[in-house]
Amino acid sequence: MNVIDNSKIQENDIDLGLLLSVLAGAKASPLIFYYDGKAVKPGYHVTEVKAGQFSGLDCGANPEAWAEIFIQLWDIEEGDRTHMPAGKFHSIIRKVTEHVQLDRSAKLTFEVSDGVRPMQLYCAAMPVLSAGAVHVTLSPRPASCKPRDRWLAEETSKAAACCAPQAATSGCCA
Repeated sequence: MNVIDNSKIQENDIDLGLLLSVLAGAKASPLIFYYDGKAVKPGYHVTEVKAGQFSGLDCGANPEAWAEIFIQLWDIEEGDRTHMPAGKFHSIIRKVTEHVQLDRSAKLTFEVSDGVRPMQLYCAAMPVLSAGAVHVTLSPRPASCKPRDRWLAEETSKAAACCAPQAATSGCCA
């Protein structure tokens, strides 16, 4: 049986609330996003923040519904600007909440473009405070099969319950 480590998936797909809580503790620190193996340029802009409620059918004909927040980054360099402070990013999101309802537990997707290449979709890893800056690695948002993902999560949960230290004496993992 192949089991995927879902903890890795979670770490690479944080929600808005988690991002904001980390940024709140490091407001003066530069916020640097990384994608495609490089850092965003110091003059990057947050050009748009969108919130959406989606519903549909997955490939197993199961109804799906979720909230998603899209943050658009324009990866440009302007003059002698530095990377945006985490506090400024936090303020931008706060300003958006005055006009748009943002679910802090919603799936978070970054749309990134340098203004030349087409926009690409990314999910965000857990922010890391290092060398006086907040670093957030973005990875391409892959397509997935929700019925398969649910099945894998269930199998992982069963395996964890069966083989946890307290269950070791039950004989299920012998």
